Amino acid sequence: MHAIARRRHHKAAPLLLVLTLLALITGVAAVAAPSAATASETASAEDVAAGEALFTANCASCHGLDAEGQDGVAPSLVGVGAAAVDFQVGTGRMPMQASGPQAIAKKAQFSQDEIDQAAAWVASLGAGPAVPTPEQVDPELGDAANGMEIFRTNCAMCHGSIGGGGALTQGKYAPSLLETTPTHIYEAMLTGPQSMPVFNDANITPEHKRDVIAYIAAQQDGSPGGLSLGAIGPVSEGFWAWLVLLGLIIGATVWVGARSS
Repeated sequence: MHAIARRRHHKAAPLLLVLTLLALITGVAAVAAPSAATASETASAEDVAAGEALFTANCASCHGLDAEGQDGVAPSLVGVGAAAVDFQVGTGRMPMQASGPQAIAKKAQFSQDEIDQAAAWVASLGAGPAVPTPEQVDPELGDAANGMEIFRTNCAMCHGSIGGGGALTQGKYAPSLLETTPTHIYEAMLTGPQSMPVFNDANITPEHKRDVIAYIAAQQDGSPGGLSLGAIGPVSEGFWAWLVLLGLIIGATVWVGARSS
């Protein structure tokens, strides 16, 4: 018993205890955390090689042959993951058409297979967010009411109350989401393109991202009340109601005055 007590009160015991706890915490975190997803895990070597050839021919002039970027020209793509490539190239923002405050969405210049190949090569450079699965972006599996609360808390100040878009500073703008695909909406939240902040899984969980997609999908079906009146909230709707009512009052006053004279 005395030997056990002496070992327990040894000077190195606290240090050993701290190191043991750190090792335990690290092990638990490694098991609990999702593995860093990359497109190269499922892509073939041929796809990765084809993606590198596409990148060299179409992107390397700005991002560099090794995709580490160039100061003042283009950022590094090491570690951005397949999701960023799928979003930027899939929405036609990249390759960029012309210099400006932000990249403009346009028709994609590559097929989806080519985009997947480019994404596989970029993902092979470093772990990053993967392209979401169909289940993750299925609006039918989401809660539109909860998505509305999340969207209006985190997104509406830029994109508008229903995702119709809005102006930002220095010539930038938040694009409309009413024609954006569920996959690209998810990827935008995951990667934070341009002026948009990153909403990783710690900020907005994958389930809540799907709820946001469900809410936006509900807005894409059209305004349930008929005219959207700009879809910027009750102020504009109240203004139009007051304007119409005031017009009717003036019209009635003129009509009564004309009748009496």
